[in-house]
Amino acid sequence: MNEMKVGDIVTAIYKTGKYVGEVTEIRPQHYLVRVLAVVKHPMQGDLHNPKEADVLFFHERRALAYREQTNVPKQMVKPFTEETPDYTTSLRASLEKMKQELKEAGTPWAEQSLKNITSLEKDYF
Repeated sequence: MNEMKVGDIVTAIYKTGKYVGEVTEIRPQHYLVRVLAVVKHPMQGDLHNPKEADVLFFHERRALAYREQTNVPKQMVKPFTEETPDYTTSLRASLEKMKQELKEAGTPWAEQSLKNITSLEKDYF
């Protein structure tokens, strides 16, 4: 596994989202990563019952905010060599991609997820 350094630009998977960020601190099992862009928006609903609509509480999951820092397990961090996308543009693109996938799925979970995404879009933009 490549050891990252402070200042490296990386992709980081956090819960069900994927982000481009900057390593700001190295910890024994994690990297502290400052979010710079969104590659994949987090899935909606219950993480313990993925893609199920009939759950006790259907969670609305927000993307991590611009420059928000989070601990990411080292194995979930990889080097990023492309130009870092703009946060707002990348967030909008990740939401559009997710909405398209949800519309194609057409399941009760997808329908509930689309409602959450619509609500999140109002907050984000």
